[in-house]
Amino acid sequence: MAQKLTLISHKLCPYVQRAVIALTEKGVPFERIDIDLGNKPDWFLKISPLGKVPVLVVASGDGEVALFESNVICEYIEDTQGGAKLHPQDPLKRAQHRAWMEFGSTILSELWGLETTGDPAIFESKRKAVAAKFAQVEKTLAAGPFFAGKDFSLVDAVFAPIFRYFDVFDQLTDLSVFADTPKVRAWRDALAQRPSVRTAVGPDYPQLLHAFLVRHNAHMLKLAA
Repeated sequence: MAQKLTLISHKLCPYVQRAVIALTEKGVPFERIDIDLGNKPDWFLKISPLGKVPVLVVASGDGEVALFESNVICEYIEDTQGGAKLHPQDPLKRAQHRAWMEFGSTILSELWGLETTGDPAIFESKRKAVAAKFAQVEKTLAAGPFFAGKDFSLVDAVFAPIFRYFDVFDQLTDLSVFADTPKVRAWRDALAQRPSVRTAVGPDYPQLLHAFLVRHNAHMLKLAA
């Protein structure tokens, strides 16, 4: 019996976008349910041990199983669904890709501080930390257009939502995060054109992210004033 996949989501969550991109790249039908993380439904808390999105609910004749943690969800999608392969077949290369997926998560941790702090010193510290991490990424990139060359991978699915933040940030101020990383800039441009990346969020994403910055009284907004 075919599985029914339901992705529990939030409109701004970059980790959700990873799963959406992976599912879209493979051409897998799924239902997406957006929730308010500020007012989490009881049914959601029962299936999400960490109270976080994404959660992928896999329903089959044997019942429902809820998977949590974005990289776990992406790996499950890769292991069970047809369509394009999003991991290298070579075990060593696959392990390298998984490591860079984790590296992408560390960038998101720095970005959280960058976008939410109202303190100028913390903001500058986080800006430098993000730039330093992308300088490390620059050293790993080859000809492109994607992380591993011509084939789109789960590493691309991880980094595309990171770059999307800067589409909004760039409208506010020049963070100079990518000033010395031409390969990263080219990679960012290529991912921005990918249909799976473009459709991973709604048209209201920029407005929602701006409202998020306002709620946190973000220092970034003061630079735009």
